[in-house]
Amino acid sequence: MADIHRLGAVGLRDALAVGSLSAREAAGHFLARIEAANTSLGAFITVTAEQAMADAAAADALHACLVRERRSAELPRLHGVPLAFKDLTDVAGVVTTHGSAALDHKPAPEDGALAAVLKGDGAISLGKTQVPEFGLTAYSENRIAPPSRNPHSLSRSSGGSSGGSAAAVAAGLVPFAPGTDGGGSIRIPAGACGLVGLKPGRGLVPSGESSGDAARLVVAGPLARTAADAALMLESLVPAGSQPDGGYLANIGTAPPKLRIGVSLDSPWAAAFPFTVEQEARDALAKGMALLETAGHLVAETEIRYDNRYPDAFTAAWTAGVGSARITPQREALLTPLTRTFRRRAQQRSASKVNEALAFLRRFEHDTIAQYAEWDVMLMPTLAQTPRPVGWFTGGGHSGEPWPSEWAGDADADYRRQCEFAPWSSMVNVCGLPAISIPVHWTGGAAGAGLPMGIQLIGRMGSELLLLQLAAVLEAA
Repeated sequence: MADIHRLGAVGLRDALAVGSLSAREAAGHFLARIEAANTSLGAFITVTAEQAMADAAAADALHACLVRERRSAELPRLHGVPLAFKDLTDVAGVVTTHGSAALDHKPAPEDGALAAVLKGDGAISLGKTQVPEFGLTAYSENRIAPPSRNPHSLSRSSGGSSGGSAAAVAAGLVPFAPGTDGGGSIRIPAGACGLVGLKPGRGLVPSGESSGDAARLVVAGPLARTAADAALMLESLVPAGSQPDGGYLANIGTAPPKLRIGVSLDSPWAAAFPFTVEQEARDALAKGMALLETAGHLVAETEIRYDNRYPDAFTAAWTAGVGSARITPQREALLTPLTRTFRRRAQQRSASKVNEALAFLRRFEHDTIAQYAEWDVMLMPTLAQTPRPVGWFTGGGHSGEPWPSEWAGDADADYRRQCEFAPWSSMVNVCGLPAISIPVHWTGGAAGAGLPMGIQLIGRMGSELLLLQLAAVLEAA
């Protein structure tokens, strides 16, 4: 029982399927870990222990029935496997806070599409995880709950916006978790917490799309400790007709063909926000390049030219939704400074300006994909910096690199630091391409000795299996 969390999602799924472990034992084990660790970690906003145990009992009853009737093959793919949803996702009977003190916190009347798919495939939800307000930022801090912290160093952020989910997976509070990614929100916390984080290509996971996302930036994908665990969740998220023959998990051990991999540190944010790539990020990139070359791939540097108008256009599209959020005037003051500033600007921006931004992003997508197409896969660090201290982006209490006092609460300074921290993520959402963050380096030299650093691989449309295969190769190395 003490080692259940070390099984991984695939091992846990197998143990639950054969009956060597009950769903109630699994749920109880992870709930106990959450109770012991969450006060210091801040990964969960809401823990739904009573409902989880009831769902686990129902799962055990289903297992007993199917075994008795010799129909065990009919067990759902994720039968009894615990997970958690970030608190932007509706789960029936549970409050969805969106990380905001400005909203009325009422229980959701029904499961949202993402929760419905995963729960329908047998998964058991243990609760809702910490997010930034409306999922807007690369860190998971808000005004309603303690910040989500990095399990590898509690003074550091776990990233965002799927930061609570990433912290929970990295700390072994759940075996894996779904995230959503509209500008890096899976890959950023995966990079910060040393996880595999896959952003599927646009349209592959219908349940991860957002109705208010005019630019079609947001997609759901897995946060996991291994490539195999990520493949298992992806099989639940992707409709059967869109999967490779045999599914993702069965094919993950197949070695990918020899690839041409282009390496670039160019970023569409560089002109607006010149940034420095920390040595640790460069070390991670060098490690990733060496491992890929050893695996037989051609790895070479390349130059990508991005249109300098990108930052304004992306920001207009990214923040449009917060301008239309239903917030009463008397509660506007409860918003964080960043949300309040970008909400005001979004409301002042005309519809024609938003349409111009969307049209530009479509041209940017076409031009960027054309440049990437010279390579099978693009490679860069996941993040330009090591995981940042909690409070570093907002100017709140943190250690190192103090802000000028007048910057505290400055939305533009906050946003700039986010773009300098993660300069290679949002353009992938604009292009709609699949991408994966893979941990390859530790600042202390050995795995677990310091802070994790990852690389990002960007593939062509439909290359999710290839990216998972590359992750498996790097994992084995």
